[in-house]
Amino acid sequence: MSAAKPSARCEAQAAAGTVDGLDRDGDTLREECGVFGIFGHPDASAIVALGLHALQHRGQEAAGIVSYDGSVFHSERRPGLVGDSFSDGETIARLKGQVAIGHVRYSTTGGTILRNVQPLFAELASGGLAVAHNGNLTNALSIRRDLVRDGAITQSTSDTEVILHLAARSRAPRIVARFTEALKQIEGAYAIVALTNKKLIGARDPMGIRPLVLGELDGRYILASETCALDIIGAKFIRDIENGEIVVISEEGIESIRFAPARPMRPCIFEYIYFARPDSVVNGKSVYAVRKNIGHELARESAAQADVVIPVPDSGVPAALGFAQETGLPFEMGIIRNHYVGRTFIQPTQSVRELGVRMKHSANRAVVEGKRIVLVDDSLVRGTTSIKIVRMMREAGAREVHFRIASPPITYPDFYGIDTPEREKLLAATHDLEGMRRYIGADSLAFLSIDGLYKAMGEERRDEACPQYTDHCFTGDYPTTLTDMAITGPRRLAMLAEAD
Repeated sequence: MSAAKPSARCEAQAAAGTVDGLDRDGDTLREECGVFGIFGHPDASAIVALGLHALQHRGQEAAGIVSYDGSVFHSERRPGLVGDSFSDGETIARLKGQVAIGHVRYSTTGGTILRNVQPLFAELASGGLAVAHNGNLTNALSIRRDLVRDGAITQSTSDTEVILHLAARSRAPRIVARFTEALKQIEGAYAIVALTNKKLIGARDPMGIRPLVLGELDGRYILASETCALDIIGAKFIRDIENGEIVVISEEGIESIRFAPARPMRPCIFEYIYFARPDSVVNGKSVYAVRKNIGHELARESAAQADVVIPVPDSGVPAALGFAQETGLPFEMGIIRNHYVGRTFIQPTQSVRELGVRMKHSANRAVVEGKRIVLVDDSLVRGTTSIKIVRMMREAGAREVHFRIASPPITYPDFYGIDTPEREKLLAATHDLEGMRRYIGADSLAFLSIDGLYKAMGEERRDEACPQYTDHCFTGDYPTTLTDMAITGPRRLAMLAEAD
């Protein structure tokens, strides 16, 4: 399949705004979403809640669970963390039934309001259907406009809702066939778990961009975004769901349906760099091992004359460890992360906002003072946080600060579920290497090369003709069409404002 690079018009539209109106000015790559489901277990909802706890890193803005007790669907969807809403017995008791699905959310398409919190539910002619989705559909706005033009009434601004509408409009007699027809009409990256009156369904996009795994606990089957969610409940990993595959779990067992032609898989390489938990295994590769390998490759390419290697916690830790091992430099925790800082901390003035980085990260002066340090971070987005960290290290007494980034420069935005700023706000898209070094105030700056990243993944190099991974943020090589980027005119999905 030929890659689809965004046109100049596409880039201009992306820079002008997004479909959801979210503030994309943050200096971190936002988590995507996480999904989990289990079939036939007497404690289904409690197990889903535990699985969502393990997937909390994939989304901290909202969580939801839908269960089915044989006659009625039950739904609990709340803003905030899983533990805020699903750790008490009363809530779990309301989610009756032996089959349930759940979702943790970071809003990439659709704002964080209750009507967007998943799983979403609809009553179809063939029965109820609940859907939870990780990823982003690149033709959702186009489909939504067609649906509304034909008389559909939408209740959310989430791209997930179009899946329900497409399934509802299908003329297929059975709900699995309706679901399959819906998937054949959508584009982009997705891992989906769905719940019907009799079945638990999982699906993975035709390129395998977003992860989805199959597990087993006490003879009951589980679907989850990552293997760490299986580990937390003592479940056994069975296999990855294949790209372009639907799995249907029922009392009769498991059925596999291929809804897209077989093609080489291109999983998202950012799962290994940043998103997945380090104790997960994604597509057969240990995330922790890959991140250490990345550190080794980074050291081979861009070692520095220094005294100590310091990670920017938490995702930079394995890469920094690999860097230290390769160079023989000591590895020290020169930055301490505060894990108890809430996302909603009020920062009313510029002077207080400037102190925000110190709430999350603080210097360990005993490690830093008088040293030439190598800071290792997973990525560089806008650079504003890096400026503050470099300054913090110098104020703690560092003699030199050498910044090393455990990924190539991010020069293109993402449209597959990662919340990245527009291209004009990506530092590497607007500055050369020396300009970036001066901007963050480091003594030196280096990124991992794209081939170095692929070597860390176990490949000889990136295959330019048929890339092994989805790496568009670094290369501009988008593996699917970007239909919605060609839309002109207003891009808002809804005019209704709701209090959070």
